[in-house]
Amino acid sequence: MIEAESLLRRFGARRAVEAVSLRVQPGQILGLLGPNGAGKTTTLRMLAGVLEPDAGVARICGHDVQRQSLAARRALGYLPEGAPLYGEMSVHALLLFVARVRGLRRARLAQRYDEVVQVLDLEPLLAQRIDTLSKGQRRRVGLAQAILHDPPVLILDEPTDGLDPGQQAGVRTLLRSLARQRAIIVSTHQLEDVPQMCHRLVLLVRGRVLADTTPAAFIARSRYRGAVSFCAAAAGPVRAALGLLPEVDTVEIDPLSGRVTVLPKPGRELLSRVQALLVNYHVQPSELMLEAGRMEDVFRSLADAEPVEQTP
Repeated sequence: MIEAESLLRRFGARRAVEAVSLRVQPGQILGLLGPNGAGKTTTLRMLAGVLEPDAGVARICGHDVQRQSLAARRALGYLPEGAPLYGEMSVHALLLFVARVRGLRRARLAQRYDEVVQVLDLEPLLAQRIDTLSKGQRRRVGLAQAILHDPPVLILDEPTDGLDPGQQAGVRTLLRSLARQRAIIVSTHQLEDVPQMCHRLVLLVRGRVLADTTPAAFIARSRYRGAVSFCAAAAGPVRAALGLLPEVDTVEIDPLSGRVTVLPKPGRELLSRVQALLVNYHVQPSELMLEAGRMEDVFRSLADAEPVEQTP
């Protein structure tokens, strides 16, 4: 389990993290979201024991991160921001070094080494020096060292940063499988990661928690919930007609793709009316979708609505 109670951290007069509380149970992945400077990395560093809070308590598997540091760190796999690694070492040497530091020996070391190399597709990289790797390759090695000792808790700062789409999907699948018996926190700027990977999300803005909910409930706050969007050639006349429907609040047109999005008034249903109007105007859309909502829309509205706090 991961627990944070009223974590506070200042840098000079600036409060980077203020009264952050959260709890992650085994079997859960919590996505930590927020704009740049929101306090995500500072929060993760306090949870991992890298940074001492000015107030509050962090616990890993019941161990106070500050007072029982060694026990807490034994239970933790941590991928820091930027995946700092020993650049002069080969990937093979680094993984062996980490395994031994973590107390793995003989058969267990060989088993975990082989499992992690295979699941993260590191075989082609084993002989390379860390400082010759690309950003995405370093990220995969950083993730490997975090999971190598099979810890019950993982704290991962941007684990999919720098990976190509296929590798991102592979990491999401890996983390979902690891979460069956573990508590995991993932900080990410990739909003598309969250509904595919996380069971819960916490949104930090200016160091404070603005939302702690499920991805589905978060997306349901979107003004695009219940909107109907479509692509169609020569849709100009029908776009004007859509704006006159009593159920319609707004009609938006993407200037690049030409995609039409019809937003409903609160509590109104649009799909059948839009479909009927398209038929009447003899418009055949190449794609028509009823939207559940857009995560980026909610993210931006909450982040932008939060007033700037004046530091005393």
